[in-house]
Amino acid sequence: MTTATPAGPPPADLRNPAQLLAALPYLMGFRPAKSVVLVGHQGPTGHDVGLVLRGNLPRREHRAHQARALASRFATGPHTGVSLAVVGGRRRPGSPPPHAGFVDVLADELAGLGVPVIHALWAANIREGAPWGCYAGSDCGGELPDPRTTVAAAAATERGTVAFDSRDELEALLSPRSPEALARRSAALARLPCPDVNEAASVIRAAFKRQHRGEGPPTDEEVVTVTSALTLPEIRDMCLAMAIPAETSTACEAERLWLTLVRETPAPERAEPAVLLGFTAYMRGDGAFAGMALENALAAAPGHMLAKLLKAVLDRGTPPEVIRGLAAAADPMAGLGLEPADFDTEQAV
Repeated sequence: MTTATPAGPPPADLRNPAQLLAALPYLMGFRPAKSVVLVGHQGPTGHDVGLVLRGNLPRREHRAHQARALASRFATGPHTGVSLAVVGGRRRPGSPPPHAGFVDVLADELAGLGVPVIHALWAANIREGAPWGCYAGSDCGGELPDPRTTVAAAAATERGTVAFDSRDELEALLSPRSPEALARRSAALARLPCPDVNEAASVIRAAFKRQHRGEGPPTDEEVVTVTSALTLPEIRDMCLAMAIPAETSTACEAERLWLTLVRETPAPERAEPAVLLGFTAYMRGDGAFAGMALENALAAAPGHMLAKLLKAVLDRGTPPEVIRGLAAAADPMAGLGLEPADFDTEQAV
């Protein structure tokens, strides 16, 4: 299993191995464990963070396959190099860090693509005081600093984001709140006629107002009508446009609504709010959560074309600005009849 984050996550000091390792939870959105993480270097000096990719540590017989799969993701991007980090395992005294054979295979695959390995690092885990080292020599290593003191942590705090303790903890945000409610709503959605655009816009506007007032979980009727409205391409395009500019109060409020709907909507209709959630997270550079949301959309509706498109460009490490045009044409405030006060988070309950 892999997790990709597009270029543009919180900054990290790529020149300092210990700081880079400590920054991984904030680059990934969660604390990696039993993982290999590849951090792409970009920019004229090679000090800018590019694609961040996580994969499972493979068994010996699967090393070559996993190495090819991971390295190929850096074949087309403008990367000047890659730092590798293995997280997990115990280092025996006088021996190289664990999984050295896999690191060699992966470095060879990257070299074959013209992508040099800048750092090859290991850490037992990503916590303050954890031992770390380099595969290049025994004189490189020590104990990790507190991850909360890194540049990436400061940037994440300013953005209002957090690093979860595990991938499972982050993924749990998408779990259904009530399976019984999903069954009721699935039957209701099957009977509901498709709304017209004006009616659908009114439904979405009301949903945002309820979200802003903090009225709690939506009712069956509210979920059914909102989900039905999101199936209209015109409405979906206006909702996509709420994701830009990223991290504004509009984008944040929209992301909260899409997350609520993912937890409250049955398949296959769940794909609509899930793809909106994935796009919004993508635009703010959170590739881990965007990927989970898009996988959720495809699990609900395997043929969903927008979800398949976004997942493909995310897996290639495409920077958010490259696909921003998907949402640039629509004017959600005018089209949905919303006002700036509907997204003023300081006034929210």
